[in-house]
Amino acid sequence: MHKLIVPRDVKALATRFAEHMPMRRGSVSERFVKCNRPGCPCADRIDARHGPYYSISRIVKGKTQSRWLNAEQVNLVRAQVEAGQQFRRQVEAYWTVCELWADAQLQAPKAAAKEVAKKGASKKPLTRRSSPRSKCS
Repeated sequence: MHKLIVPRDVKALATRFAEHMPMRRGSVSERFVKCNRPGCPCADRIDARHGPYYSISRIVKGKTQSRWLNAEQVNLVRAQVEAGQQFRRQVEAYWTVCELWADAQLQAPKAAAKEVAKKGASKKPLTRRSSPRSKCS
């Protein structure tokens, strides 16, 4: 087998995968809620609702998983979610360049065959030695 030459853009994207960082999937939500206590102004006024309350949610095996966050954790978790989204974009970019590379390999045999044909080194056509058998017999 011949030596595989890895395109520069494939190497560059693959190198990014070696950069370790905490990341997560999902989304961060901020909520303001009504408490339903009698006489609490949150029932009548949106600006009087309680909160903000933060959570991180994601879907695992078709079910939503959520986790409450305190105010100190929100910025860190948002950065981790953004890192996860960036990683997903890098994976998609990697797939794209690898598929282009694979397509180029499919084109390489055609280009080599054209080069051989230009030089006049064509193969002898295949001929049958006997007649084909009937399918009815």
